[in-house]
Amino acid sequence: MSIVSDLEAILREVEKPGRYTGGEWNSVVKDWESTPVKVALAYPDTYEIGMSNLGLMILYDILNRQPDILCERVYAPWLDMEERLRRAGLPLYSLETRHALTDFDIVGVSLPYELNYTNALTILSLGGMSPLAAERRPEDPLVIAGGSGAYNPEPMAAFFDLFVIGEGEEALLELVRLYAEWKRGAAFGRPPKADFLRQAARLGGIYVPSLYAAEYHADGRLARTVPIAPDVPARVVKRVVPALPPPPTRLIVPYIETVHDRAMLEIQRGCTQGCRFCQASTIYRPVRERTVDEIVRAADEMLLATGHEEISLVSLSSSDHSQIEDVVRALAERCGPLGVSISLPSLRADAFSVRLAEMVQTTRKTGLTFAPEAGSQRLRDAINKKVSEEDLLRTAEAAFGTGWDRIKLYFMVGQPTETDEDVEAIADLVKKVVAVGRRHRGGRAEVSVSVATFVPKPHTPFQWEALVDDETLRRRLDILRRGLRVKGVRFSWHDPGTTLLEAALSRGDRRVGEVIHRAWQLGARFDAWGDAYRPEAWEQAWRDAGLSPEFYGRRPRSRDEALPWDHIDIGVRKEFLWRERERCRAATPTPDCREGCVGCGVNAALPLAGGTALCP
Repeated sequence: MSIVSDLEAILREVEKPGRYTGGEWNSVVKDWESTPVKVALAYPDTYEIGMSNLGLMILYDILNRQPDILCERVYAPWLDMEERLRRAGLPLYSLETRHALTDFDIVGVSLPYELNYTNALTILSLGGMSPLAAERRPEDPLVIAGGSGAYNPEPMAAFFDLFVIGEGEEALLELVRLYAEWKRGAAFGRPPKADFLRQAARLGGIYVPSLYAAEYHADGRLARTVPIAPDVPARVVKRVVPALPPPPTRLIVPYIETVHDRAMLEIQRGCTQGCRFCQASTIYRPVRERTVDEIVRAADEMLLATGHEEISLVSLSSSDHSQIEDVVRALAERCGPLGVSISLPSLRADAFSVRLAEMVQTTRKTGLTFAPEAGSQRLRDAINKKVSEEDLLRTAEAAFGTGWDRIKLYFMVGQPTETDEDVEAIADLVKKVVAVGRRHRGGRAEVSVSVATFVPKPHTPFQWEALVDDETLRRRLDILRRGLRVKGVRFSWHDPGTTLLEAALSRGDRRVGEVIHRAWQLGARFDAWGDAYRPEAWEQAWRDAGLSPEFYGRRPRSRDEALPWDHIDIGVRKEFLWRERERCRAATPTPDCREGCVGCGVNAALPLAGGTALCP
């Protein structure tokens, strides 16, 4: 039933009560009683982060366009709100109508990042149901998951009835339609949920973990994951939309500041660069673009519907869009007179990107961000990062020479084949960029350097690699701390304290679910937030489960070892990924897909109806 209790007293006691009030502009409120199927979409992080997630907004828009479906939102409450709700005996509720999660037919949870996993359990528990699928009641909602975390669903298999693998625009709607048909059978005695799950498993891209079993070797390594029910596919092939559907334009406008407080417009999906560390470059293949007309039309509608003063052109590599210059020019002509700014995230480190940025930043020049990822050319070749030192210095010349004062550079440490000399090369490269800045901008020139630790991810050429050990990581961070004590340089690094946990969760098998559940019971919440992370809870959870994070995070895999995600088919062949790993060892780059097919296999694995290839 709807939560009618007065929340005013609780909201007066918590940080940022605007996270929990709802009622935002463009949020959709449908008639609860007359709408047959009710879906709650949950994001396992705070409101201001979840509201900046475009994927959730896309699904929210698609579902609410259906007259017989309503879709509402819920976000992970911060620690203070969770405590107040539990103390008051109130469930976590949807923002649109303040219904408890148990009032919905389907609860869909996005899994964008491994360190959000415990928050997903909080959402389910606080919403009124057991986090464990096996312990939920027959009348509880169907609980599903999707997002990049679903590409290795095994660590979270115990908590979800099913996973949507791949892009959800078509798959989620098919699933909800199937559920609606199953729900209508209640008038004649609804069949058990297990029957529905077997039907769902036959839909493309749907993984039902209860219909599969994991088998292990005596030494703890996974032997295989196999179906245990008839008519269940041995490998679940990801869903992919052949052409991007119209983007949502009536974006919800929050009352409080969010991480990305702007209109977000996806101009393309996928990336052809092929960086070997990057999971997104494999799981989102192939590349699909929106046309200039589509983008301009959507931008016009967004600005009219939201009143935002900035529009962000979202993609993994914005400057790779084949018509990006025409896109930027057309939008600049329309947005400039309105005082609306345009942002271009994910630019390549080249002079062309600077020219694009100059086209959209006609007033105050804020800053430019580039990601060389490695300091030496050898290591950039090894990870297939298509940036040379000459590229970066020419980019710096173009930026500082045309009025920018600040450049931000992203690097990683701990990458496969990396040496101390490669890390020293980061400091050397940054000093050269600073010198360019001082020549053009004098003392105003500033270079921000941000360093993260490499974490091996499933479905990448580095999925077999070991996480760097703590001693090596500390030494290499010390090299950078000493080498970057330079005027005009601001150096920051990601706290490596959670790196092992991320690596273990990323490549975990089903047994890791016990660790996640136990850590959550011991108070683990918001593990990506430094002020909330509780390492002692995780250490105890690993001990209680008789497992080791080093076994999952720091152990290299052999080519013939079964991986927990082998039954999830992303279209990219495992043989191709291994070949890319070997090319890394030889520091041999692989060309951009746009220059010619590199043979990853996605073209053959995910063809359109009629045999038409997805790749250009």
